Amino acid sequence: MNWINPYGLLFMSVLLIPNIVFAAKCPQGFENTWENKTVERLEQIGRFGCFGFMVIHIPGTWFGFPSDEAFAIYLMADAALVACYCLIWILCFRKNSLFRALALSILPSLVFLLSGILSRSLLLVLSSLIFAPCHILLSYKNAILAEKRE
Repeated sequence: MNWINPYGLLFMSVLLIPNIVFAAKCPQGFENTWENKTVERLEQIGRFGCFGFMVIHIPGTWFGFPSDEAFAIYLMADAALVACYCLIWILCFRKNSLFRALALSILPSLVFLLSGILSRSLLLVLSSLIFAPCHILLSYKNAILAEKRE
């Protein structure tokens, strides 16, 4: 079972918990007011790539951690980033703000990119390089438009 990353599955699961709670408490969902179909499609491609490659290692595209220290950094850094993500969700659950939008898009982007670099997963790095700029841009644009409406 060297092709499954249980730590990646754990980090992914914890990242998804606030989103599931949000979906349950706010059934109307997130309002996407800045519509850019190309950026939205790229974000979704990157998102599902990140979700998948955080957990599944495709032989020949994943080379593992180069050292025990790199693995320890991976665990500590991802745990800290995921904890910050959850904390910001808790503190800013009902507040729409540019800070919240950027923090909740940058932190998971960092989790994916750092995980890919440290585990030497080519597909995770590639997916995160597609996901991060698109997700951050969409979050930024929607937050700015929301502020203008208020």
